[in-house]
Amino acid sequence: QVQLVESGGGLVQAGGSLRLSCVVSVSIFNFNAMNWYRQAPGKQRELVATITKAGSTNSADSVKGRFTISRDNAKNTVYLQMNNLKPEDTAVYYCKAQASGNYWGQGTQVTVSS
Repeated sequence: QVQLVESGGGLVQAGGSLRLSCVVSVSIFNFNAMNWYRQAPGKQRELVATITKAGSTNSADSVKGRFTISRDNAKNTVYLQMNNLKPEDTAVYYCKAQASGNYWGQGTQVTVSS
């Protein structure tokens, strides 16, 4: 069974940094892509960043230049490095493994104070 476990969230002041981790219970090469999403209170879940099986990356315009997605294949782990955080980045962040089906983690809370 595929399991994803996120960690690394917390409370940080505006301008600060956090690194989120997503550990997957199987090889991440089983998946076409790994994604980070976020959901703020009262808002829809939105895609933040993607890394494909080939290693290509993409991110939402709202986080470009501040957030970086990466992976460690040997550790079956995907990261989201978040720099220059803003209060509007406050959300629950979720990791998703994308294949014929989608697998989600439980989420990790990120709170950015002004």
